[in-house]
Amino acid sequence: MQFHIENMTCFGCAKSVTKAIQSVDAGALIKTDPETRKVEVETSAARAEIEAVLAEAGYPALRETA
Repeated sequence: MQFHIENMTCFGCAKSVTKAIQSVDAGALIKTDPETRKVEVETSAARAEIEAVLAEAGYPALRETA
């Protein structure tokens, strides 16, 4: 699944986003790109769980259509 995270502007933010997602699924495969503010996640967790934990961490996500 893909997300657009408008306020993920640096690698520190990307690290926080990764940590938040891993709190739901420690084995998730996560690719972050602060330049484009996109995140790709391969996980068995539900999209709603990922969105909720990102919002809690201060990085609300918009769904990417691809």
